[in-house]
Amino acid sequence: MRPTLLVEVWSDVVCPWCYIGKRRFERAAALLADEVDLHIVYRPYQLDPGAPPGQTMPVAEAYARKFGGAEAAQRAIRHVTELAAAEGVEFHMDRALRANTLLAHRLLFLAEATGRQPALKERLLQAYFCDGLDVGDPEVLADLAAEVGLPRDNVAAFLAGDDGAQEVQRMIAVANDNDIHAVPTYVLDGRFTVPGAQDSDTFVNVIRRVLARREEAAS
Repeated sequence: MRPTLLVEVWSDVVCPWCYIGKRRFERAAALLADEVDLHIVYRPYQLDPGAPPGQTMPVAEAYARKFGGAEAAQRAIRHVTELAAAEGVEFHMDRALRANTLLAHRLLFLAEATGRQPALKERLLQAYFCDGLDVGDPEVLADLAAEVGLPRDNVAAFLAGDDGAQEVQRMIAVANDNDIHAVPTYVLDGRFTVPGAQDSDTFVNVIRRVLARREEAAS
């Protein structure tokens, strides 16, 4: 039987490198399909926790504030758009709306127990980077959840309360306690950390080394 390996991915749904890294990791997982069963869980991280809930800002404006002007913002947008295209993802960041992502992370927390978290993560990234949807709007989130098979009414009721908020904040604190200060960050087997959107070959090599160390420790 193939071994199973837990992969915890700390990321945010408004992080371009998280989407790029997701595609690269998926390619690595396909290459390793005969060697290991990867159990992938998405953990929360907020790039902009101070973003006002219920409000949005065009991503070009948010990047201009972050990178020091409109020209620098456009360079950053072009760069990640080109890298995403190389991974088969068509960014439309002229549509993207920067929003507070706490509700999205609460929804991902809810979805973890259903087995639909990976599909939801993909849909949230697509919604932000490709579709120009507000990933901080509970109605939009409920619609996206329904698209991947979660009951819309249950999701809407969940988001209307504060269920999952403490758990999400606790996991964000765990990231900080473990010196995770940038995303994506991949934690393999609960011990081995791989920062950044590495190329697929790097992911393959690291996973094989983790499995080899596990075998050595067991022998």
